[in-house]
Amino acid sequence: MNKQDLERQLVEWRHALHQCPEPPMEERETAAYVAEELKRMGLDVQTGIGGTGLVASLKAGNGTDVIGLRADMDALGFEELTELPYKSRKSGWTHACGHDGHMAMLLGAAKILSEDQDFDGTVRFVFQPAEEPGLGAKAMIADGLLEQFPMDEIYGIHNAPQLPAGSFHTRAGGLKASEDDFVVKIYGKGSHASYPHMSKDPIVIAAQIVLAFQTIVSRSVDPLDPVVVSCTDIRTDGIRNSIPSHAEITGDVRCFKAENQDLVEGRMRKIAQSICSMYDAECEVIYSREFIPTVNDAGCVETAVAAAERVAGKEKVNGNCEPDATSEDFAVYAARIPGCYMFLGSRREERPEETVALHNPHYDFNDDVLLAGAEYLAEIIKIRLGR
Repeated sequence: MNKQDLERQLVEWRHALHQCPEPPMEERETAAYVAEELKRMGLDVQTGIGGTGLVASLKAGNGTDVIGLRADMDALGFEELTELPYKSRKSGWTHACGHDGHMAMLLGAAKILSEDQDFDGTVRFVFQPAEEPGLGAKAMIADGLLEQFPMDEIYGIHNAPQLPAGSFHTRAGGLKASEDDFVVKIYGKGSHASYPHMSKDPIVIAAQIVLAFQTIVSRSVDPLDPVVVSCTDIRTDGIRNSIPSHAEITGDVRCFKAENQDLVEGRMRKIAQSICSMYDAECEVIYSREFIPTVNDAGCVETAVAAAERVAGKEKVNGNCEPDATSEDFAVYAARIPGCYMFLGSRREERPEETVALHNPHYDFNDDVLLAGAEYLAEIIKIRLGR
């Protein structure tokens, strides 16, 4: 298939996948579509890995090395607000993070490699469910992914509308942050608003806790280590003329080192408990670790950069980009086998007003970068498993 035909096919795949967005762990129609396309290419496809996940294998020659390429399949749970001819046909769900494009690019890489088979070894094409809640990679691994389908290395890619279209960005070490979620439950004592002396006001306590949490980064973390602590919501059981009995603070924490996760959690617990004790109230701190940091292997980054340079040219490749505070469950694979995660710029250079952020109801993947992404993924295999 020539480049022009491949590009048309990539767009066709992407638009078809865009129309059938599905919730995490429920990507049945998506997985069936992808599996059918891979089987048409002659790949060996195994479905039902970690729920709705699937793995397609392609072997050429007698080489024993095995390289994995991964794409995510799930969608986001809100209404799409575009008027595209291929708009989501599933109410309340949309591919507003570009997973439709990621799948299309991986299908494209499979098409390229299945037709020329210019490599010696095995490629695993991993289509993963439930990236958004951070459940899919864990589910596939728990279901025996790495035992049933061993891989020496694994590579992933994500579109980045904030970066120039067709540019590639990655770095060795920490690329994407961990995500920890927290809830602080404050148990005070309610009263009539005119009798504050009879209360243990959880709003005053919550306000002091929120402000004190802001000192964790500024006074407890090395200023050269990126850490973000965000209190994102406060809720109470009160009404306008009553001081409530309890309040809840929720939020999340982003960082790139496990020791900083430990530090922040410890400081949060001490701060919340101490402030509540000062007001003779009680509290409960619930702290959960949802995503671990995505840490790229230096050797895999070298391969990824070389592949990107072959596709886009050196001027469009940044092999030492700034880390990103978003989270990604590709980290689960990279913690077990060497891996590299890459950003592919997808900003609409000719129509910048049409570029919107990920997780926006008006978001639509930029089809202009599909071919570059597919060729990049295929090029990794040609470098790592080259004859």
